[in-house]
Amino acid sequence: MVTQALRVAPRGRAYVGATGRDAADYLQRMVSNDVEALAVGEACDALLLTAKARLIAPLRIWRRGEDDFLLLTEPELGEAALATLLRSRFAAKVELALEEHTSTVAFGAADGIPTTDYGAPATEVLDAEPAGERADLELLRIEAGTPAWGKELDERILPAEAGLEEAFISFTKGCYPGQEPVARLHHRGHPNRELRRLELDAGDLPAYDEELVHDGKAVGRITSAAQRPDATIAALGYVRVDVPRDALLGAGQRSIRQV
Repeated sequence: MVTQALRVAPRGRAYVGATGRDAADYLQRMVSNDVEALAVGEACDALLLTAKARLIAPLRIWRRGEDDFLLLTEPELGEAALATLLRSRFAAKVELALEEHTSTVAFGAADGIPTTDYGAPATEVLDAEPAGERADLELLRIEAGTPAWGKELDERILPAEAGLEEAFISFTKGCYPGQEPVARLHHRGHPNRELRRLELDAGDLPAYDEELVHDGKAVGRITSAAQRPDATIAALGYVRVDVPRDALLGAGQRSIRQV
């Protein structure tokens, strides 16, 4: 039910349903977060990983019922997520299938799956079209520092580099594919680069993967950028962890501030 929505925007998604008496146990063994801890109606973020902790798909997992889950992922990742889950199912009593839904992100009073991706209270409403002013999800996502698949996230990125450990990973649950390298990096080391928020003066948007420079050395790359109403530019990029957070960076002839 939608009571009021001040700002709304469609959200592209793929959906995988997981139902059956072993659904909770199976997902608990396959993804990075504590699915079994969810009460009916609750949701959590999680990752589907390779054994070497490379990303297959970021997930938003909603427990629709005691033995009924809906996995929300990016539109281009539904088939890969489903194939990965089917390949390891073996004798588990769980039915896995793609489902057809629509998603709309609503900022305001709307019932749905809570999301923290955009820096303000919001819900992801399924199969409804709440009315409201159109929101710029890309700008809100970048301002919130939320990584997106195909930009900040791909098979090259480790979860810790993208800042996914706090929301997407449980370090107290049982085993899952990729757990060992994730835990090893968390407890014994640190990533060499990290995702940071950036800011540029008005001008053309920087190119994807444009090189970031500090003291004449390449120290990272830009991954996303969007223009604000005041014409300045908000951006995200990976920067080496040894670069001070208050250092001024360069990209071509432009100066870039770290936020």
